[in-house]
Amino acid sequence: MVDISKNEEKKGHVGQYIFRVITWIVAIGCFYLVYARIDAAAVREGQTAVTYLLEFFAGADWVLWLSVMIPYSMFFFLVDAHVTWRVVRWFNAPDLKIRNVLPIRASAYILSLVNEQVGKGAMSLYLLKRYRVPGWEALSSMLFLGFTEIYQLLMFSAVGVVTGYHLVVSASTLLPLGLIFPLIFMVAFTYLPLHIAYFRYKLFRASALRQRSLLVAFRKARPIHYLLAILFKAPNLLGAVVVYTIALELFKVQVEMGQMLAFLPVIFLAAALPLPFHAGALLLWTVLFPDYPEVGAFSLVMHSFFVLFNALIGVVFLPRANEELFGSSARIREITD
Repeated sequence: MVDISKNEEKKGHVGQYIFRVITWIVAIGCFYLVYARIDAAAVREGQTAVTYLLEFFAGADWVLWLSVMIPYSMFFFLVDAHVTWRVVRWFNAPDLKIRNVLPIRASAYILSLVNEQVGKGAMSLYLLKRYRVPGWEALSSMLFLGFTEIYQLLMFSAVGVVTGYHLVVSASTLLPLGLIFPLIFMVAFTYLPLHIAYFRYKLFRASALRQRSLLVAFRKARPIHYLLAILFKAPNLLGAVVVYTIALELFKVQVEMGQMLAFLPVIFLAAALPLPFHAGALLLWTVLFPDYPEVGAFSLVMHSFFVLFNALIGVVFLPRANEELFGSSARIREITD
């Protein structure tokens, strides 16, 4: 029995290693394609890729860029904490106060620098220690948040594609985006009612999959919960559309708000792929904006600033987060001693 367990554990480690190697190979391939596009554009201008990028970044108004990015990062944190608080109250801890969520959510941004999955575990640890919520049930709320975020991105992208379809067609120089996007939307929005019906016991009533602790949030969720989570999260995406449009203009890249509404949610979906440095989103920028291959480097700067500034917010809240996570245990030990 021990040998079987060890063999299974060894296979698991090998599988994880292979997965990491594959993701790094794909990420390197994405970076190479982005570099190749930038280099080709630089050659047309009679420059090297490095000089081309330096001129691109030198032409930006960095002070105005910071004056846009810093408030948006703080706004994002508040919206993110609010929707997390709402979901956790619905499914795990009805008495939870938002002031207790703020430091935990902020400190998770620090952990996300190392691993985004570890970052999601901060809230689960807090709920386990303070509210005795089993880890899998707490994690189910994080899964629900991720699920609704994906559909939020799809919904806004669908609106953008419908209202600015001509922009999608004009960007379809490398891929038939006018066909790909509607197909993705059709599949996603066909699945959603089936998903809800399954967890509301309307489909496959004998299925035992929905009974798992990891899916408890989906069992408890009613259709109104999906809608509210999407609406609570929406200000962040709408803000991102405005911020990215302004930022691109500061970098002398001409875009329309309709383009960003159609493309940015899809780019954020690509960023969710398990690739280092969000390489999938990096490549997608250059596909969607073929006339501006340098936007690949622009997206890397935007993402790096965003995660680092969010981590800085986490550092500010870290003492309070430590108190929330470990303070009560420390006080119990003092009383016992």
